[in-house]
Amino acid sequence: MSQRRTVTSRSQEPRARFAEELKALREKSGDSLRQLSEKVGWDFSLFGKMENGHTLGSADVVQALDQYFGADTFLVTLWELALGDQAQYKDQYRTFFQLEAEALSMWHFGLNSVPGVLQTREYATEVLAAGGMQGEELARHVEARLNRGAMLLAEDAPRFRTILYESVLRLMLRDEKVWRQQLEHLLTMSRRPNVTVQVLPFSVGPFGMMNTEAMFLQPADGRSVAYTENDLHGEVIVEGSQIERLQSAYDAMRDLALSPVESRRFIGEMLEEAQCDPSI
Repeated sequence: MSQRRTVTSRSQEPRARFAEELKALREKSGDSLRQLSEKVGWDFSLFGKMENGHTLGSADVVQALDQYFGADTFLVTLWELALGDQAQYKDQYRTFFQLEAEALSMWHFGLNSVPGVLQTREYATEVLAAGGMQGEELARHVEARLNRGAMLLAEDAPRFRTILYESVLRLMLRDEKVWRQQLEHLLTMSRRPNVTVQVLPFSVGPFGMMNTEAMFLQPADGRSVAYTENDLHGEVIVEGSQIERLQSAYDAMRDLALSPVESRRFIGEMLEEAQCDPSI
C-alpha cells in the first residue's frame, strides 16, 4: 500500500514529527504494538519508545517499518531529519556539522581517537560511554556519528585524509574484539579511492600538534575552515593566519607520517600481533 507523502515544514521539531508519523502509520494499519512486533520483528516495547519519542531506533528498524507500511522512504526521510537535527547539539557542534556536510574535502589529525566518520558502531559506543554518556543520549549520539560516517560511502563522497598518532591505534578498549574490528574497518576504508589513512609513529619524536586534535574542511567556495577540540572545548577557526599556522603544522606531520601503503602495513601488522597474543 503506497503512502508516498511529502515532508513539509512544520513548527514541530523533527524528533517529535517522526514519532507522530510513526504512530499514525501504525494506527492506520490497524496493528497494535504487539501485532507490529510479530509482523516486523523487534520487541514491541521498542516501537512504543519510538512512538513516545524516547528513542529514534536504528536504521535497520526504520527501514523495515518503512517497507512494511509502504511509506516509500517517507519514514526513513523523517528519521534522517530527526537524527541529523542539529538543535540537540551545542552551538560549536552545529556549526561544525553544517560545514562538514558541505565540504568537498576534509583532512584530520587524530591524537586520541579514531575520527568519528571512521568509527564502527561498537567503537563509538565504547568511547562515548567512557566520556560519561549513557542510555538514550548515548544511543542518539552513536546513531548520529554513524550517519555522518555514511557520507564517505556516497557516490559524491568528499575526499578525506586522516593522520592518526600511533597512540590512537594502540589504545586498548575494554573489549579487545571491538578494538580489532575497528582496526580492520580502518584498513577497509583506507582502500577506498576517496579515503587516505596515515600513521604518525612514536618514533618521529615531538611534533607540532602534540596537544591538538583538528579537522580541516574545504567547502565549495574554496575557503578553508578548521575545527580544533579537546575534552573541554571545541572551536571553529576561520581566521586566515590561524588557519595557515595550523595547516603548516599539519603539513609537517604529513611529511613525518608513514605513507598510505606503509600505514596499511603498520595496521595489518598490529592485527597480526594481536591474533598471536594469547592474552587477547
